[in-house]
Amino acid sequence: MKLVNDLLEFHGHQIFQATLGADALRMARELHPDLILLNLRLPDMSGLDVARALKADAATRTVPVVAVTAFAMRGDEQKARAAGCDGYVTKPIRIQAFLHTVETFLASSG
Repeated sequence: MKLVNDLLEFHGHQIFQATLGADALRMARELHPDLILLNLRLPDMSGLDVARALKADAATRTVPVVAVTAFAMRGDEQKARAAGCDGYVTKPIRIQAFLHTVETFLASSG
């Protein structure tokens, strides 16, 4: 996710990063970010479980969640959307498409 962080910082966005799903949930509740980019492979829990928890919590359910994954398999986007993800991006990141996705979600959230 270093490329993602660097791209977003270069374009003037403030980044908060969590490595563990439990930390991501806590930070989302505390910081109420404008957008969550969620890696689907986390060391402590499934990113899909994180997405479900975010959308089930009144404090975070309105925050857009975009799944980011390097291991895209057939049907994974549908699983991510069913878990509550509002968008889906695969790696390797196509820079212009990624930035467009981020800006679209940020424009619609605030």
